[in-house]
Amino acid sequence: MPRAQRDLSGIYAWIGAHSSDAALAWYLGLRDAIGTLRNRPGRCPLTPEDRRLRHLLYGHKPHVYRIIYRILEKPRQVDVLHIRHGARQEFKAGDLT
Repeated sequence: MPRAQRDLSGIYAWIGAHSSDAALAWYLGLRDAIGTLRNRPGRCPLTPEDRRLRHLLYGHKPHVYRIIYRILEKPRQVDVLHIRHGARQEFKAGDLT
């Protein structure tokens, strides 16, 4: 989804992935983790904010990111809606637009 694409671009810039091999490896790991949702999207818990959404946690404290997504049964697909640092306040439904 467009919002998640903007989030990824912002994370890439924020961590300096363009100039650090370690940051780039972490970023690529984040992208790979998101890609695994295609095969087993139901493995992650529901979000406390909205029980129609799920979230995947990536990273280690204090650098944990939440990948917030929804599963669409027909067509069978996963929409990643938002990627945010875990220390940020809980999101509201309006935050996902």
